[in-house]
Amino acid sequence: MLNSGRARGGSGEWEQPFWQQRGWILSAGFLGVLVVLAALFAVTGNGAEQSTGASGDPSPAPTSTSDSGSGSGSGDGGSKDRPAGCRTDDSVQAKPTKAPRDFHWKANGTGLVPVSRTAGPLKYDGPVWSCFARTPMGAVMAAHSITDHLSYDGWLEVVDRQVVPGAGRDALIKTRTQSGDKSTTGSPDAGGYTGFTVLTYNRSQATVMVLVSGMGGGGYGSASVTVRWQDGDWKLVPEADGTIYGGVSQVSGTDGFVTWEA
Repeated sequence: MLNSGRARGGSGEWEQPFWQQRGWILSAGFLGVLVVLAALFAVTGNGAEQSTGASGDPSPAPTSTSDSGSGSGSGDGGSKDRPAGCRTDDSVQAKPTKAPRDFHWKANGTGLVPVSRTAGPLKYDGPVWSCFARTPMGAVMAAHSITDHLSYDGWLEVVDRQVVPGAGRDALIKTRTQSGDKSTTGSPDAGGYTGFTVLTYNRSQATVMVLVSGMGGGGYGSASVTVRWQDGDWKLVPEADGTIYGGVSQVSGTDGFVTWEA
């Protein structure tokens, strides 16, 4: 999980999220980011100023909103095009101004991830949490869940099923293979997840900025994640070099972000 950087359940390097491990950082060439945000983000690569996260995909995102089974303006969730057993209400297409009423934290290893019965995920298959609403809020939930699960054992299944194929996914697999898995022991907490904002959205692709706490001096850090609608669900779109976070920066507060409120 994108968190404050302290290891839980032990002090060993391999118990930390993979983007905080020295092997991951060195292999990805993120030493410049390490100097600034070592305790928070190290998966920024050289694309920190690119928030779209789509350069690693073999083809551009479709822009049409008239694809079959879209469910726009209805509650059918595009069930004809969705995986078996997945049905969501996709009628709310406005960018969220507050967290869902039914949002709660769900344990994933030693961290907690925001989930919602209305926005998703609605299906839990081991490390793969899927079936997100085709809405801005569904994209937010997917951005949190998919990236968080890349820290733990089972990450390869997550990559296979929830990352858009292409050069970016290949690079992510190559770099992630060199790192250990985060420990699943210890008491879960909400880590650093503090808030979010939807930077861009259409029914085919969205870029979400995640806000986390735990920076030195009580500050905050933010980073963007891009997801694309493919095969009936949101999937992560890494950069060509395997980077999953872009636009990494320190921020002074929560202004401009929707905050998670338990």
